[in-house]
Amino acid sequence: MERLRDGLWRWTARHPEWHPGEFGAEVASFAALAGDTTLLIDPLLPEDEEAEASEPGPVLSAIDAIVGDRLAILITIPYHVRSSEQLWRRYRKDTETTIHGHGACAKRLEDARAFRAIEPGLLGAAATSELPGGVTAHTIGKPRRHEMPLHLPSHDALVFGDAIAEAGGRLVMWAADRVDDKVATFYRERFAPSVRPLLELGAENVLVTHGRPLLGGGRQALREALDRRPWYHHG
Repeated sequence: MERLRDGLWRWTARHPEWHPGEFGAEVASFAALAGDTTLLIDPLLPEDEEAEASEPGPVLSAIDAIVGDRLAILITIPYHVRSSEQLWRRYRKDTETTIHGHGACAKRLEDARAFRAIEPGLLGAAATSELPGGVTAHTIGKPRRHEMPLHLPSHDALVFGDAIAEAGGRLVMWAADRVDDKVATFYRERFAPSVRPLLELGAENVLVTHGRPLLGGGRQALREALDRRPWYHHG
C-alpha cells in the first residue's frame, strides 16, 4: 500500500485477464479517507489475498487499519467491480458498507444487496450529489460510456477507470482501436469535448488505474491530453 498523501493510498495487483509484460498488466486501486467515510475505488485484491482469509496479507491489513464505521466501495466502470463483493462480505458485519457504480455493475455481482446504482446525469455534469464522502460521479462519452470518472473533493482528485491513462509520464486518452484519421477525429470532435467540462472542477491530482497517478499539475496534464491525438496500445 503506497501512501500518496494524507488519507490517500494506492496499491496495485495483477490484471485478472491481461498477460504479464503488457501495458495494463498491473492495475491500480485506491483507498481514501473522506471525513468519517473510508472509500475504496476500483478495488482489486492481489491474487494471494482473499477477503475471507483469517490471516490477511499486507493490502487487507492496511485496509483493516483505516476502515471505520462507514465504508463506500466506488466503481468507475463496470469492468472494475472485481473484488468489491469480497470486500463487502468482509466488512459488512461491523461496518456500514455499500457499493456504488453504473447500473451495469449489478450483473457482475452475485449478491447485489449492497449495490446502489449511480443515476446518469448530463454529460460532464455530476451524476449524483449523494455519494458518500462528498464524491461526485461524472458522465463522459458521446455516445455516453458506462465509465463515470469520480471527483474526490476531499483530496482534490479526479479518478479515471479506462478513459484516461498515464503513459511515458503524461496523461493520455486511451483509444480502444488503432488510431487512424477517423479515430483521431472521433476523439477530437466527440470524446474530448465530453471530458473537457471536468477541467472546471479544478482538481490538481489525477488518479488512473492504468499507469502512475499525477499529484499536482493534473488539471493542466488532463487539458493537454484532451488536446493531443489519442493513444493506443495493444500487446
